[in-house]
Amino acid sequence: MLRLPDPKAVWGGTTVAVLAVLILLPIVLPSATLATEIVIFAMAALACNLLLGYGGLLSFGQGLFFGAGSYLASLAMIHGHLGLISALLVAIAAGAAIATAVGWLAIRRTGIYFVMLTLALAQMGYFLAYTLADWTGGDNGLLDVPRPPLALFGITLADLHGAGAYYAFVAALFFLVYIGARRVIDSPFGSTLVAIRENETRAAAVGFDTRHYKMLAFTLSGAVTALAGALYAMLINFVPLDNVAMQMSENIVIMTVIGGTGSLFGSLLGAGTFVLLGEILSAIWPRWPLLLGVGLILLVMFLRGGLWGGVESLLARRKEAAE
Repeated sequence: MLRLPDPKAVWGGTTVAVLAVLILLPIVLPSATLATEIVIFAMAALACNLLLGYGGLLSFGQGLFFGAGSYLASLAMIHGHLGLISALLVAIAAGAAIATAVGWLAIRRTGIYFVMLTLALAQMGYFLAYTLADWTGGDNGLLDVPRPPLALFGITLADLHGAGAYYAFVAALFFLVYIGARRVIDSPFGSTLVAIRENETRAAAVGFDTRHYKMLAFTLSGAVTALAGALYAMLINFVPLDNVAMQMSENIVIMTVIGGTGSLFGSLLGAGTFVLLGEILSAIWPRWPLLLGVGLILLVMFLRGGLWGGVESLLARRKEAAE
């Protein structure tokens, strides 16, 4: 029988932990820019976790949503002269729409066929971005992406040009996304999604429209991933073609697995570990992804619940020992 954790216990503990990590990141790390990058990728990993960890859907199309958010928000600011909030809303709407289209096609198949469909559609997006060089910059990327101030009804609330100010804005958005995702997972929709992951045939037999729930999960995941992509473009003031490449999808999935599938807080751990290891190992050895691959193999073999799963196991053992 499927057992769901106590929502109140999960909500209280992990929410406080997320808030503490967000406060400490810019203090303990050498730069606020690095902390911002971690939080942005944690948002993308969280969105992937909604599909993989709770829906059981391994999607290699996350890079398509991330890149779409980067390009469309940037183009909206450059050519449409939209402000920050409007550009982010464009990214969210575009990510949701593209994810809905991808999900509508992909969920018609299961297993490896589903994975290959998401991969093929993501590659189509990559070559489309490469072909439309007049808009996307092609191999050179989209340059001079602005970072507008936070304004509402024409009133400037905060100037985000400083690294610290932008981190505070991104961290606040991540916290809101985390709260929203937690509410979704603890709702009947989240419980149904987990039931579909555990046994889709049985869930369909009791009357649930499994395709409908998968579609909703795809749409939500695409919207959040596109938001992360738009924030990343503003962080580096540039949209590289790599944002929509297959490697971006791989990286997001790896972050999700490292942190722990089925754990929203694990997404933050996974993104932080991935980004920090990249910063440290790349300075030591140019072929550092090989070391990351070895570490990922060991993680999957000996710590199948990811980093957060390991933390939970350790806490459970300490509790048993204390009793």
